[in-house]
Amino acid sequence: MEPCPFVRLSVGNLALKIPVASKPERSVVHPSSSPCFCKIKLKSFSLQTAVVPCIAPENNQFPDGSQQAVAASFHLSKSDLDRLTGKSLLFATSKKPELKISIYTGRRGTTCGVNSGRLLGKISVPLDLVGTESRAVLFHNGWINVGKVKSSSIAQFHLNVKSEPDPRFVFQFDRDPECSPQVFQIQGSIRQPVFTCKFSFRSTGERNQRCRSLPSELSGARGWLSSFGSGRERPGKERKGWSITVHDLSGSPVATASMVTPFVASPGSDRVSRSNPGSWLILRLGDGTWKPWGRLEAWRERGSTDGLGYRFELIPDSAPAGTGIVLAESTLSCSKGGKFIIDLNNRNVNNGNGRSTPSSATSPVCSPRGSGDYGYGLWPYCMYRGFVMSASVEGEGASGKCSSKPTVEISVQHVNCTEDAAAFVALSAAIDLSMDACRLFSHKLRKELCPAQDLLK
Repeated sequence: MEPCPFVRLSVGNLALKIPVASKPERSVVHPSSSPCFCKIKLKSFSLQTAVVPCIAPENNQFPDGSQQAVAASFHLSKSDLDRLTGKSLLFATSKKPELKISIYTGRRGTTCGVNSGRLLGKISVPLDLVGTESRAVLFHNGWINVGKVKSSSIAQFHLNVKSEPDPRFVFQFDRDPECSPQVFQIQGSIRQPVFTCKFSFRSTGERNQRCRSLPSELSGARGWLSSFGSGRERPGKERKGWSITVHDLSGSPVATASMVTPFVASPGSDRVSRSNPGSWLILRLGDGTWKPWGRLEAWRERGSTDGLGYRFELIPDSAPAGTGIVLAESTLSCSKGGKFIIDLNNRNVNNGNGRSTPSSATSPVCSPRGSGDYGYGLWPYCMYRGFVMSASVEGEGASGKCSSKPTVEISVQHVNCTEDAAAFVALSAAIDLSMDACRLFSHKLRKELCPAQDLLK
């Protein structure tokens, strides 16, 4: 498999020095003791925001933890690079692209419709992106004067802007996961089939019979599906038994994602609640046996958000039983969809709809979860670093039968064999199917998602 060139442009090491003399007269709190933030913009990419720690003017040291923090990042594909550098025939230009940053004092958000922050200043960092697919480039590292509130007082803003090659394998479904699609690897204009997917319904009777309808080649996975699943049938409105198996070109199964906890409407409503989410178990083939690789929980958020909430946990081979490590937890717009992202570099991981989820900037993963208090003892079990993967997710607003074609990007450093790639493909299918599983129960699902007996009702 040949990867596609990608470049990761990151902004970090943020800090702000504001002299006491520059304090606005009407302010009763010096900016160094109140929040500051900045807005970061790259042409044609979504605006990103980040908190900026303030330090005393006489202090040349960064606040704790800020030296390694990545505040924002932009992932540039080959077409993005061609557009920004003027190589594209449609966007030919001789002007270098710029990273534009606006720095504000005060809290983010609005109060009574008015922006709460006060603009302190704006800066631009020119970017020479030619050749960055093959080499790391440092565009800026140091202090910049950003504003002068009074003639003798100048605020200073510190940042680090750099780019690094970040090659990825790119896969695309040719149809929705429930339509048992073929999966192609994309390399430029070349599309090569690498996987086939089979969507099916598992038997959902008593717990010890739950996996009887699995294909014979998945017999070794039945015990795992039972142990991770719910031990009782749930009355009322529910969606259950969905399963998708990823096969290699020889027809052998290499990964599977299967519902182990039904998606059930909470009492008195027609939505899956956060307090009672549905879940998937992702299994991959390793050393000739099926092993649990990850667990995905999903639900539908209430209120104006109306989003698909999700949490993905990695299940390391050597971790204590029943323990997982949270790699991603965020929300996707139900109407517009977005991107499911696992990126362990960012302090804030943007998911494509303007919302983000906090993650540790200095630790390899987010936080461990489980039946015991294992604390940081779980960190060594996880070998994932940096950008891990992203998958496009179609929103409910999409029209047409089997119209979605999810695209999956996986960092080269996390793919050592076919089974590795297949596990990520199965996960992307599960998050896409979760959008349907969390659809309001007052809405009907397409026929591919309904068992034959339900269609006869």
